[in-house]
Amino acid sequence: MSRTSSAGVRTGSASATAFGAGNHTADRRPDRTRARKRTRKTSYTARNRPPGRTAYRRALRREAPTVVGLLLDDHDFTAMTGYPSFPFRDYGLYLHHLDGLLRSLHAQGTSVTVTLFDPDQYADHCADTRRPPDTPVSRTRYTAEISTTGPTVRYTRQPLALLRTQLAHEAARRATWDRAGDILAAAGQCPECEEPVAHCAFDLASHTLLRIVEAAGPGSHHFVCSLPTADGDPLLATARITADPDGELHLTDTEALVLCTVMAAARISARPGGLVLRTTDKGTDTVHGWSLHPEGPRPLTEAEVFNAYCTDPDTGDPVPPEAGVRYRAGLPLPPPPPGDMPRPR
Repeated sequence: MSRTSSAGVRTGSASATAFGAGNHTADRRPDRTRARKRTRKTSYTARNRPPGRTAYRRALRREAPTVVGLLLDDHDFTAMTGYPSFPFRDYGLYLHHLDGLLRSLHAQGTSVTVTLFDPDQYADHCADTRRPPDTPVSRTRYTAEISTTGPTVRYTRQPLALLRTQLAHEAARRATWDRAGDILAAAGQCPECEEPVAHCAFDLASHTLLRIVEAAGPGSHHFVCSLPTADGDPLLATARITADPDGELHLTDTEALVLCTVMAAARISARPGGLVLRTTDKGTDTVHGWSLHPEGPRPLTEAEVFNAYCTDPDTGDPVPPEAGVRYRAGLPLPPPPPGDMPRPR
């Protein structure tokens, strides 16, 4: 009895505070009624919550792309172990769990992009932005930001070894593009049209590439362009272009862009570059070659093509020729019609 009375006093006191003084016994009933109404209302709302709420959020989550940073080699991994907040100490274990994460995200229908996580650039980024480097939040923000400008590869459930190779190739392609672009940017203005030399050289390189494809005819064409430099390793670019019998071309824009940029850099370089074309058509492979000079490409002789293709670039030792491959002189390229010549921008 005292327990009920005590509860009643507390309830009455609360009611008095809210609604003014009154009979405690009389006030208990509306309070209980209101409590029951609130309970019923809450239960009704829970029972009548719109169906599919979780499914909607999962659907939105699948449409939210994910970016994952990858430490490409053991050297980069070792650099990250200097941060106490980085949880891994074994590179193999790191790759194992990274592979599991990628597979899990892909299984959920999430679009996953993998980007290169460079510890040196990360340290510079943190210094420039004044972010603490030893936090997962800083690493996450850096990964999101570099994915817009750095090398990336889409994850399609390929083996992790292949993914690492693809990312390494993409990083090398980006580095080649940047170095070739720096060479062109330093060339200044064209004395004839007063436009940047980079524009004129790139237009000429693009026209040269199209003329070579037209001269080679239908087939699958694999181009390799190399250009020695004074500040390090030579620039190297590759591209695949497939030409249909009706003249339609199939290519990857990024590959063609980097290839033309290196060919353009050869236009203003004091050192000649080289361009090799391997065409596959009806089961036959044919190799042609040109040397690249400021005045344009010069076709190589058949012997020069053979020597260039059958020599180890690192050691200079001869390499046995491939069976079934024909080595031919570079195709002569007639000048383009006047209407097709590049014009100043």
